Amino acid sequence: MPGRNSRYPEIAALLRTRILAGEWAPGSTLPTLDALAAEYGADKNTISRAISEILEPEGMVWAVPKRGTIVRYGMVRPHRMRGNLVKRNLATSGPGYSFPSASGQEVWRHHITPTAKPEKLNEPRIARLLKVREGTEVLLRHRVTGPEAEPPFQISNSWIHPRVASIPGVSGQAPGPGDWLYRIEKVGHGPLSWMEYHRARMPTKTEAAELQIPMTMPVLEIIRVGRSAADGEPVEVTEYVIPSDRVETVHELHRDDSAAWPWSEYDTEDGG
Repeated sequence: MPGRNSRYPEIAALLRTRILAGEWAPGSTLPTLDALAAEYGADKNTISRAISEILEPEGMVWAVPKRGTIVRYGMVRPHRMRGNLVKRNLATSGPGYSFPSASGQEVWRHHITPTAKPEKLNEPRIARLLKVREGTEVLLRHRVTGPEAEPPFQISNSWIHPRVASIPGVSGQAPGPGDWLYRIEKVGHGPLSWMEYHRARMPTKTEAAELQIPMTMPVLEIIRVGRSAADGEPVEVTEYVIPSDRVETVHELHRDDSAAWPWSEYDTEDGG
């Protein structure tokens, strides 16, 4: 008779059959490890192996920090194209901007209470982009947002340069998205210009919990640097963290001068 700990493939097969039969709807949470262990006469480690080593790699479920094991099978999470246009937000009566991924006709909801508080900046990369020394106290805005009736789409962390952090409205939560950037522009830094840096990475445990994704799902990290029109220096750096299943980026490619058409010397050789 097989040992209790060697039963995880069998238990995975049983759970798979139940998921495929629709016993648990897509997006719902499986019973706890304790409950499943009691049901199958196994220990929690066996149940955990069935989920993490078989069902999760198959895409049947995913383990989400602080939420449990979520049924992924049959669940398609809505995603958005992300281009390079910054739009004026028209969904509220106040000023504001919608950045790529969001349209200018919507206001995304908050999945956690938004915060804005002074914090020492100890991340070397962000400090370098903001052009402040590590350990400098800056204003940090933290948001987890997304379209209505959808799971969280993105985390946004904005580090505000001390020279603009005390501007009225910068630390507040106005009805319109991007209102705080308008406040910075209004006192003499507008129009702001932005540069973005994109890379893929794995989420931290906190990020996975806030985005309601497993730690095995990569995220797209976008770092945006906002610069003042007055002197070209940074006034804010914003980090977006977006689950990889929620976004696609699209960019028009431009030819360098070295790739300009026609290539006259080749046309001549070909008799063109």
